Amino acid sequence: MELNILDWFQTLHTPILDKIMTSITKLGDAGIFWIILTLLFLIIPKMRKTGIIMAAALIMDLLICNVAVKNLAARTRPYDVNTSVQLLVAKLHYSFPSGHTAASFASVTALYLAGEKKLWKPALVLACLIAVSRLYLYVHYPTDVLGGMVFGILAGYVGYRLVKFLEAKLSGRKNAGKQKQARR
Repeated sequence: MELNILDWFQTLHTPILDKIMTSITKLGDAGIFWIILTLLFLIIPKMRKTGIIMAAALIMDLLICNVAVKNLAARTRPYDVNTSVQLLVAKLHYSFPSGHTAASFASVTALYLAGEKKLWKPALVLACLIAVSRLYLYVHYPTDVLGGMVFGILAGYVGYRLVKFLEAKLSGRKNAGKQKQARR
């Protein structure tokens, strides 16, 4: 059934749409768009906390998806099953979950949880476009993309919770230090 869905996407191919989809998918290569956005936020003082949350989310995504799940699942790519499809992008390693999708949804989740009301919605649109591009380009099964969404959201949440935990720890240490000084 998943190959039928991917084959349907193949019926949509046009030269213009091919260029658009390969361009969109490149934004997700190695999470580059999200990493650059995170670095920008880390540089801007007002956005630094959001940048820290995004960095934590992307690190969690890397560990969960690329280090653990992808290697455990070791799922074959759809283009290795249906070798008649002409690829528009380079061949990659394992298929499940979609790393492009996971990094995108980890970032969107981080933006949402950081309270970035104006940024998370356009980021969600881009994340969805990146996810669809992976199907259009025949490099992931639909369940790879769904798995990427789930693991990405999980990574975004865990990254956010980790930052909050560390914030509370540091705040507790500062308060304890101030109380000691006040007693002297």
